[in-house]
Amino acid sequence: MKPRVKPLPPAEWDDFQQANPQNVFTTLGRHPALYQGWLRFGGALLNGTLPARDRELAILRTAFHSRSAYEWVHHARIAREVGLTDVEIESVRQLDALWPVEDRLVLQVADDLHYAGDLTDATWAALCDRYDEVRRIELVVLVAHYAMLALVLRTFGVQLEE
Repeated sequence: MKPRVKPLPPAEWDDFQQANPQNVFTTLGRHPALYQGWLRFGGALLNGTLPARDRELAILRTAFHSRSAYEWVHHARIAREVGLTDVEIESVRQLDALWPVEDRLVLQVADDLHYAGDLTDATWAALCDRYDEVRRIELVVLVAHYAMLALVLRTFGVQLEE
């Protein structure tokens, strides 16, 4: 698929885009006000209170459910940087893979939100046992954000970088 919204040419990149020349940034940069707000929002999620492992497991499972190759490639790299192994990363795509209970809960949150648009009472109770209110909010918003971003990337035809 050809991009429906083309990335900005390099001559129009801001400082952030020059330092991070990814098509997601240079494409969304075509709407400067929305792009700036989105960068702050996305940055708050990437630098939030969740453990990095949990954050990346949730993003990868969401990328898998959303069929977002773009998110998958970029976040598989980040997942490796925060300590996930290649076997663990690939296992995110296997709904019946065996995981430690802590990881399984994060994946279950992404699964529940994908399949039902809500958490089951059992998932919510387990989440309450593990996380404080701030982290519960953050995890749900993180999954919702990456599902939304996958839809945007797919609709605009954002291509993986060379």
